[in-house]
Amino acid sequence: MLMVEKAVISGSRMEYMKQVQRIAIAVNLLIMAVCLIFYLVNSLWIKKRAEVQLSSRERIINVLSANSQGVYILLDSSTWKCTFVSRSSENLLGIPAETLLGNSAKVLIDALRQPHLEQTLRSWDNQAVLEFDRFHLITGEQISGKYLRIRVYHPQNGETVFSIMDETADAKREQALEDAMNMARSANQAKSTFLSNMSHDIRTPMNTIIGFTTLAVSNIDNREKVKDYLSKILSSSNHLLSLINDVLDMSRIESGKIQLEEQEANLSDILHDIKTIIGGQIHAKQLELYMDVMDVTDEDVLCDKTRLNQVLLNLLSNAIKFTPAGGTVSVRVAQLTGAPEGNGQYEIRVKDTGIGMSQEFAEKIFEPFERERTSTVSKIQGTGLGMAITKNIIDMMGGTIEVHTEQGKGTEFVIRVALRLRSGHRSVEKIRELENLKALVVDDDFNTCDSVTRMLVQVGMRSEWTLSGREAVLRARQSIDLGDAFHAYIIDWRLPDMNGIEVTRQIRAMGDNTPIIILTAYDWSNIEPEAKAAGVTAFCSKPMFMSDLRETLMNAIGQKEAQDNTILPGASESSSFRDKRLLLVEDNELNCEIALEILSEYGFQIDTAENGAVSVEKIAASAPGDYDLILMDIQINAECVWTGRQRKTVDWYSYEIRSQKVSTDLKCDPLCMVSCFR
Repeated sequence: MLMVEKAVISGSRMEYMKQVQRIAIAVNLLIMAVCLIFYLVNSLWIKKRAEVQLSSRERIINVLSANSQGVYILLDSSTWKCTFVSRSSENLLGIPAETLLGNSAKVLIDALRQPHLEQTLRSWDNQAVLEFDRFHLITGEQISGKYLRIRVYHPQNGETVFSIMDETADAKREQALEDAMNMARSANQAKSTFLSNMSHDIRTPMNTIIGFTTLAVSNIDNREKVKDYLSKILSSSNHLLSLINDVLDMSRIESGKIQLEEQEANLSDILHDIKTIIGGQIHAKQLELYMDVMDVTDEDVLCDKTRLNQVLLNLLSNAIKFTPAGGTVSVRVAQLTGAPEGNGQYEIRVKDTGIGMSQEFAEKIFEPFERERTSTVSKIQGTGLGMAITKNIIDMMGGTIEVHTEQGKGTEFVIRVALRLRSGHRSVEKIRELENLKALVVDDDFNTCDSVTRMLVQVGMRSEWTLSGREAVLRARQSIDLGDAFHAYIIDWRLPDMNGIEVTRQIRAMGDNTPIIILTAYDWSNIEPEAKAAGVTAFCSKPMFMSDLRETLMNAIGQKEAQDNTILPGASESSSFRDKRLLLVEDNELNCEIALEILSEYGFQIDTAENGAVSVEKIAASAPGDYDLILMDIQINAECVWTGRQRKTVDWYSYEIRSQKVSTDLKCDPLCMVSCFR
């Protein structure tokens, strides 16, 4: 046993306890420091992660909005304030993101001008996606071309997603599809209507042909009745052929197979030919026809004469059909200024005083198969293709056509087209024999007086004009009394107060032997004897072009004989076709029989082949010069004939004529077929 003093033991323990306390405090401080450091590090890491997540979210939203052509907006679900706005808002909405950020969604709603959005959002139950109808974006006071759609997604983590998508492309695509569908539906409906109308229009002439053929067979011994029946059969056949021709023309236009063929043409000849063709219809319907020209200095042009004729005939046929008896149909041709070098800019106006048409129909008159549905129009035969064909031809010529119409007052079509001028075309030269001589133009139409007066000045004459026949007589007497007599008179046949023949008679009664030219748009054969007896020197047909005026004046003063207008030979003049041998290739017996009859009358010797193979055999077996011409149906294989030519060289000419074209010509005159041969 060791004995230690109590004071010693108590002092050591206290020292130990103090050391232990110091160590404990140090350990606690160390632990607290470690915890603090861990807390700080963890807080920084959490903050950094939040920032990264927020940045990633913004980037994702901006990428989505940029690629989807939309704007994404995040709203605080409790305050409905904008906490995030994608950068595309300014491009799509015209509103900078800074304007919306931190503000209430009402600012956005007001900017979109969609007040019903706020009401819908207030009543939203936050359970489903809220989608609004597509709407037009309004910027300023105008509706922009943008289509937008708004979707609101239910809240997630206290935020609501508000998306505005640009659906302009989708809207336009849907509209284009809808328009195409409507056009297809309209086209199908128009074609169905067309087929329905065509079935009626075709049956009508067919029934007429069958009916009058039956009557002709039943009355074969009654020459007058048979002649009348045949005339009506021919008229119905021509109408039926015109229906088929329109359908074929439209089919070729739509398939792009129709092409323009430029050839030399004279506008004067074209207008006079047109007048000759429609003259019978004008007379039958008791209509007045006016044809005149204004400032046309270039008559000789290059154009597709056949198609230009077709356009004018379509317009004039409609004018005649839809103008009641006593009405007026007029054609005016003017040459405009400003055409490029080597071209002439022409304006053709075809006007009538007929029934006119509604403005609604006028807007679609150039669409195929369209016909206005009125009680008057429905009684008039037609396909509804004529104006569509006309429009397509004018477009192909590089021109324009427009229509002005009013119901009950008439219609006017205006064509403007540039035509190439022929090189070395007729120049306007003065007539030496008529220089400084005075002429008087008498016509009740001011435009005709003005036009003819201008042309007279161009050939070197002094010209006056008047609208009255009585005034013309007074001026003639006055000019004689003053010793400054007129040296030529150009007088319209149909004047309102006194016709041209009576004016001529009164001028001749004064002892005036000045040449008098009667100007008329009608056939003067019936009045020619009376006019000659009254003292008329010559006739000139309206419309009067410069070439017509020059030729008429030269004939009137005896400087040039009238040209022989005979184009086709008569049956008695067919000696030039004697011993001319033809090969006719035709697989239709009836067509072959008709062609044989017509050609035989003109002295042709005709050999026939019923198909292409037989024609090859006959050509191969023929000697050079055996055939002067081969006339072949276009539906027969032409390669067979060319193969035959390669097998054996022969001296012949191939001339293909569409059966449609031949039939069209035959309705005017069978001699047209012979003119093709010449």
